[in-house]
Amino acid sequence: MDQKMEKCSSIDDDPEKKQEEKEDITADPEFHSCMLQPCSPNSDPNYIGTRRLLLFRKARSGHLHRKDWRCNGKGYVAYRNFITRLNNRVKLQTPSYLSSPGTSGQWAPSSGPASITNDIDTWSASRDPSECHTLSRTNSTISYISETDHSRRRSEPAYSFVGMHCIFDQCKSMVTVIKFGHMSSDVLAYGATDGTLTVCSVSESPSVMKKLIGHLKDVTDFDFTMNNHYIASSSLDKTVRVWDIPKGLCIRVIYGVAPQLCIRFHPVNNNFLSVGNANKEISVFNFSTGRLIDKIVVNSKVTAMDFDNTGQFMFCGDAQGYIYTITVNSHQGTLTRSHRAKNSSKTKSEVTTIQYRTFSLMTRGPVLLSFSRDGSLSFFSVSLELQGYLTLRCSLKLAQRIHSIRASFCPLLSLEKGEFIVAGSEDASVYFYDLTRPKHACVNKLQGHGCPVIGVAWNHGENFLASSDYSGTVIVWKRAKTNSRK
Repeated sequence: MDQKMEKCSSIDDDPEKKQEEKEDITADPEFHSCMLQPCSPNSDPNYIGTRRLLLFRKARSGHLHRKDWRCNGKGYVAYRNFITRLNNRVKLQTPSYLSSPGTSGQWAPSSGPASITNDIDTWSASRDPSECHTLSRTNSTISYISETDHSRRRSEPAYSFVGMHCIFDQCKSMVTVIKFGHMSSDVLAYGATDGTLTVCSVSESPSVMKKLIGHLKDVTDFDFTMNNHYIASSSLDKTVRVWDIPKGLCIRVIYGVAPQLCIRFHPVNNNFLSVGNANKEISVFNFSTGRLIDKIVVNSKVTAMDFDNTGQFMFCGDAQGYIYTITVNSHQGTLTRSHRAKNSSKTKSEVTTIQYRTFSLMTRGPVLLSFSRDGSLSFFSVSLELQGYLTLRCSLKLAQRIHSIRASFCPLLSLEKGEFIVAGSEDASVYFYDLTRPKHACVNKLQGHGCPVIGVAWNHGENFLASSDYSGTVIVWKRAKTNSRK
């Protein structure tokens, strides 16, 4: 320490060096511009001028440093991405594997990131064209990786996919509803307009497990029990059927007087089965006996429903765009109407999706998603203390739908702000939206279907997204693994 102090003092005492520094400073025009800038009358002008000069030189030094990186032959962006995204480049170059052809659940070749088309500005559109040309000319691989990674960082990095995991195409009619089993990552079921229910496995050897035949018209909705041993389904044939999945048999039929449109098991007491129908009724049946426990009447036909995680509240959407909060007695199964809210749509449009989530980064509490046939996505905060009162927090208006297309929450990411939704569309694509960015809502897009996409569903592990279309094709998309560092 003493040696360093002696060295510094010797430099400060050198009059020749002091004179050289003084000449360099006085010859610099930036020095005069900084010193001549106005300052407060009560402040020291020498201190203010010196501080401004130092800040200017610091910024200038950083600019020159970045300019040197940008002109190193590969480009500053390429150099940065090459260092920070080397692991991603190795993963993206990993080939997919094919299984034996001829089966309904055949493996599909991974189309990689090329199958994902982002509806946001890419890296190449936001950088200087000459820099992009140099980057692609020197190393095309790095150019491809940097564009993909930039899009992921700007949109939603965990909602990128490596391609199609498997395809089920044995159904030849429109698949109206699709779901994964309760707390399951590999059991998938879907119902179609031909009245059939198909239960599949999407594990390492995708296959059709059971095909449940009994409904005479369209399957409108279904739900799994907690142990995934039974399925209860509703249909336009005015019946509710209970199926034993391992046996592939219908063990109970509940007849109604109107088309049955939506159905849910109580999340705590699976002996209660709630059904909404076209006769404006919400009914609760005893699952073991099939007997009616209670019912209430609303203003229009009930088209969608969901429970909160405790089973205390049921949320139902009707054909006019209203959402009802129903209080449920978990011991007796009785219903009490609490509140009614209107979605963001200005017209009376059928609600196709009601989905509850226990936590949101925006509200720091429970939320509810509503999707209507006219393309209105509505996002509500739920006040459990006020008997499930709904408050509209944000909304998004999409193109009007011809079919009853469904939507779903995307997996919750702790490092990403926004409310991400996935939904089907009439143009045969699967879209990802951020409800907090109405001007640039679309953050990702999956292309692979040949006709309108009707249903979407995530598995429990949130590594698979299933989508169904008008022709009966079901595609299971495999989500890309992402690093914790962004």
